[in-house]
Amino acid sequence: MTTPLRIDFDASGLRVLARNSKNAGQARRLLALAMIYEGGTRTEAAKTGGVTLQIVRDWVVKFNVRGPVGLIDSKGPGQPPLLNDAQRAALAAVVESGPTPAVHGVMRWRLVDLCRWVWQTFQISISPQTMSRELRAMDYRKLSVRPRHHGQAEGAIALFKRVSPACWSRSRAIKALTRAA
Repeated sequence: MTTPLRIDFDASGLRVLARNSKNAGQARRLLALAMIYEGGTRTEAAKTGGVTLQIVRDWVVKFNVRGPVGLIDSKGPGQPPLLNDAQRAALAAVVESGPTPAVHGVMRWRLVDLCRWVWQTFQISISPQTMSRELRAMDYRKLSVRPRHHGQAEGAIALFKRVSPACWSRSRAIKALTRAA
């Protein structure tokens, strides 16, 4: 037994909706259903839509439930997040306060250290890549200080960046060339 189509639409109405649709997939589905409204078989509608009979049945079910809007492609819900809001707040507090070397065993937070902290605190296994995405979603960015040589003296950079003395000037040969031109 086949699932009947809704009675509040007809073939010409679906063709008008398909013509005005901005979504190519929805237009193709509406045209296939219009063929069924005109008395065509579902096999013919499947050939028109370039799909199998089961997919045409799925289109009919979606169309019956939500109307033409149900035929628009939608993004799947995806995997649920690993951390809830309370756990994210606790993670943010730990990141803001920084690690305590005696307690956490590290001088600065790395992704793997935060993953270990989440496991020890919440018993949730999270990869460093996922931790990076979570932190970026919480508006944290990876910052690191510029490296500095351990033997660098305090005033060495200022001495190096001094401007040349005013008595130095261009060579006489270059001055002669610029006057001749």
